[in-house]
Amino acid sequence: MTHPERSSDHRDYQRVPRVVTAMARDERHGVTARPHSHERAQLLYATSGLMRVTTDLGVWILPPRRALFIPPGVVHYWTSIGTVTMRTIYIEADAVRQYGDACRVIEVSALLRQLILALLEEPIEYPMPGRGEHLAMLILSELEAAETVPIAIPWPRDRRLVAVCAAIVADPGSTRTIEDHAADVGASARTLIRLFPQETGLHYRQWVQQVHLAEAFGRLAQGHSVGAIAAALGYASPSAFTAMFRRILGRTPQHYLTEWRTPVQAE
Repeated sequence: MTHPERSSDHRDYQRVPRVVTAMARDERHGVTARPHSHERAQLLYATSGLMRVTTDLGVWILPPRRALFIPPGVVHYWTSIGTVTMRTIYIEADAVRQYGDACRVIEVSALLRQLILALLEEPIEYPMPGRGEHLAMLILSELEAAETVPIAIPWPRDRRLVAVCAAIVADPGSTRTIEDHAADVGASARTLIRLFPQETGLHYRQWVQQVHLAEAFGRLAQGHSVGAIAAALGYASPSAFTAMFRRILGRTPQHYLTEWRTPVQAE
């Protein structure tokens, strides 16, 4: 089977006789992909813009310098938030079995970013041996060393909890209590509190904090100040929001704000 030199169709990358392939695709704001899966693992990454990625088990918000590792066969769909320059890679299943069958967010280092962009300069079926093969091996090495970011919004299956979670995600700065949500879905607050860890693995407040972190990352990537983010998410002060952020991630939001304001090499 022959393959095009370049393509924006993910189907052209699944059976290429190369361990790693890279695809470039640009999307306007508000585009939503249909639910789909891949034969290969995917590192879903965009050099600019935001993406919201959804599976049956969770929701992730991906700003620049974050990527989502999606194992082979996992059904997912994404929505572009702003203009998105997607620069994603596909990896043979055998090369990533050690990563398991769960999605995870990783930090995209400056080196990994440049390696992905460099591989995009090669044809899909790049010559072997050659530059493309070397880049592919370096990508795998850098991926293995990448830091996992503990940000995920696990999604429930119970219809009452789904309604509550959808309402929280739609308005993450809302001051509504769990009692308010319980009244909306015809359940008691005690029932919802019990269901959260059963359905998501997180207690109610922990789950809400994950929503806040995801929202904060998106706003930080758009250049919002820490004070503005804290106010939008309903925190009493920027210091209270920063304390929550640092307790979970080990870094302050100011750290990421400074990092994302640092210019990167143009593509």
